[in-house]
Amino acid sequence: MKLAPRAAEADRDRDRKAEHIRLALEGRMQGTGGAFDRYRFDHQALPELDFDEIDLSTTFLGKRLAAPLLVSCMTGGTEIAARINHNLAVGAERVGLALGVGSQRKALEDQTKADTFRVRDAAPSVPLLANLGAVQLNYGMGSAECEAVVAMIGADALAFHLNPLQEAIQPEGQRDFRGLVAKLGAVARGLSVPAVAKEIGSGLSARVGRALHDEGFRIFDTAGSGGTSWARIEGERARDPELGEVFADWGIPTPESIRALAALPGITLIGSGGVRNGVDAAKAIALGADLVGLAYPFLEAASESADRVVERAERIVQELKIAMFCLGARDLAALRAVELHRGDEL
Repeated sequence: MKLAPRAAEADRDRDRKAEHIRLALEGRMQGTGGAFDRYRFDHQALPELDFDEIDLSTTFLGKRLAAPLLVSCMTGGTEIAARINHNLAVGAERVGLALGVGSQRKALEDQTKADTFRVRDAAPSVPLLANLGAVQLNYGMGSAECEAVVAMIGADALAFHLNPLQEAIQPEGQRDFRGLVAKLGAVARGLSVPAVAKEIGSGLSARVGRALHDEGFRIFDTAGSGGTSWARIEGERARDPELGEVFADWGIPTPESIRALAALPGITLIGSGGVRNGVDAAKAIALGADLVGLAYPFLEAASESADRVVERAERIVQELKIAMFCLGARDLAALRAVELHRGDEL
C-alpha cells in the first residue's frame, strides 16, 4: 500500500538524516545534470601569463580563502554525520575553503545531536555557515533559536534554506510557507551574523532574490537544479518514487539562477547546484558568482576520510586554475570578465 506524502505514525521515529546521507550517495539520486555543458569558453592559445602567478584567493565573511569554493551545507544530526562533518571540516581548513553544516533543527530538538555539527575545532580559521530551514519560522522557531544554532558551532553566518519542493514530498514535510519573506527579513535584520538565503536544489529566481534583497539579504546561494535531486530522495523515503521522478528535474538550472541574481546590487553570490569540477566552477564565476558551492563531490569523499576530501578539493582547485590559465585570467576579477557562450546563443 502506498503511503501518503505525509508520514504515518510508524515513520516518525525514522532517522531522516541517516536516510538522506544513504540516498544522496546513490548515483540515481543525482540530476541528469549537464546544465553547465551548454556553456563554453573561447580558448586562448596565447594566455600571456605565468601559470604560477594565477591567484584564486578571495575574501568571504571577513576571512581569506585560498580559492573561491564553499563546501556546501550537507548533513548533521546522526552518528555517521558527525564523522562526515569532521572530515569536511579538516579538508576545508587544510585547503582554505569555506564550510557549511546541514540543518541544525535536529540539534535544537535533541541537544545530544549538537556535537554532530560542532566542527570549529577542526576548522578554526575558515568561514563557517550555520543552517536552519526558513519554514521553521512558521513552526515555533524565531530569533532565539537562530542565535542558538549560530552559537552552537561558532558560525560566521546563518544560512536559511528554502525548500518547498522537498517539504511537499517529504513524509515529515512542513508545508506552511505563508509570510516567510517578511519573517525572514525581520529575523535577519536582528541577527548577530549575516544571513544567507539558499535553495537546496531547485534554484533561486530573480523574483525571490529581489524580495529578499528588499528585506536586507545580501548573501545568496543559488543551489539550482542539476545536482542532487531532493525530489527523488524524498519520493523514495515516502515510498512514492513515481512522485519524486515527476519532480526530479524541477527548478531553475544553476547557470540561469546565477545570471538572474547577479544583477542584484551589493550582494555576494554563491553559485551551487550540479557543480562537479573546476571547469563548472569557472563557468559559474564567469556567469557572475563570487563563490562556488559543491556538495555531492565532497560528500562522497568525506564518507571515506579527511584525506580524500583534501584530494578532491585540491583537484577541483587545480582544474579551476587550469581553466583560468587557458582563458588568460590571472585572478577572479579577470575570470568574471571572460566571455562565456551558451549553445543556443551561438
